[in-house]
Order: sequence, then structure tokens, then C-alpha cells
Amino acid sequence: MDLKDQRVDYNKFELLEDHAGNNPFDLFARWFEDAKQTEPEPNIMTISTADNNHPQTRIVLLKEVLNEEFIFYTNYLSAKGKALAHNPNISILFFWGQQQRQVRIDGTATKVSADMSDEYFYSRPVESQIGAIASTQSAPMKNREELDTKYQELTEFYKSNPIKRPEHWGGYAIKPHTFEFWQGRASRLHDRLVYTDQNGQWVRSRLYP
Repeated sequence: MDLKDQRVDYNKFELLEDHAGNNPFDLFARWFEDAKQTEPEPNIMTISTADNNHPQTRIVLLKEVLNEEFIFYTNYLSAKGKALAHNPNISILFFWGQQQRQVRIDGTATKVSADMSDEYFYSRPVESQIGAIASTQSAPMKNREELDTKYQELTEFYKSNPIKRPEHWGGYAIKPHTFEFWQGRASRLHDRLVYTDQNGQWVRSRLYP
């Protein structure tokens, strides 16, 4: 594939210090509200983990920003869950193409409380609850029929039995230590502002594009 001529000129917005402010969470909230107007799923985020120096990247959904932590839910026995058990360092990325913006956040992940995981799990559609139980996430399976059969069997079982959240399914809270806000600009002279947590205070700096 020859993609050398695939280009988009970024010319919608700018990111200047006077507009950015000193708190990265405030700026993230403003950008997220903008993204909600143009992106079908603005809470899509890419997360990267590293286990034994082997990086892996995948898409998850942000479910909440609470107490200055970013919350998502998954199977703790999945590939990302196992990676985070060995190395809690994590990087997350939001890309909002219509806004010509991205936000990269580095931090550490810890499991949320069982009560918090319960609250979210039981708020999900019943079909999603059963799906979380049916899937041994990241483990190999023989074929699609194996999963579909298991799902149907569980669906019948839970028609007369209460559903219980599996202990290996729950949330992670990501505590950021670095934010980088990227705003596309013309001629590839993009704006990049970095916020770094230094002893509990956010320090802002600008990077060359």
C-alpha cells in the first residue's frame, strides 16, 4: 500500500496556554464535551500495557471520571488484566478525529472496589452480564459455536437463577501522572501541551510538534 499522498490539513482549532488553563482535568472535560457533539463514541479510549517488556494495545470504553481517576471495566483474567497484575503502569489515548485532537494520559491502574464493580455490572443489560460470564476473555477456543452454545446455555440457566458478577470481572481506576493534549494545526505545526504531576501540583509545558 502506498499511502504517501494520504494527507489531511488540520486547521480547525488552536491550543494556547491562555485557553488551556492550569488543570488538565478541566481541559479534558471541556474537550470531551466538544467531542460529544461530533464523535459517535467519544469515550472510546486506547489503552497500552506492558508485560515482560512486551507492549500490547487495545480499545476499551471509558465509563467514568471519578476523583481524578479514569474508570473502565474488563475481565481481570484477560491479557490486559494479567499485564496490569504484573505491571500497573498504563497509557491511555483518546483520539477525536472531527475535533482534530488527541489526549494521551500516562498513569497507574488499580482495581476498584467490589461494591463499585457490582454497581456497574448490574447496571448493564442482562445480555451483557451473561456475555461477561460466558467469555473466558483472551483464552483460545475451538470455534464460534463453542461460545454461542455456552451463551445460550447460560441464558436458559439465568432465566430461573439470579445472575452474580464473577469475581474476576470488575473495574480499574487509572490515576494519571502525565497528560499530553495535542491539537492539530496547519503545516503540521501542531500544539502540544503537557501537564506533569509534580508533588501534587500540575506543571504545564509546551512541546515542539
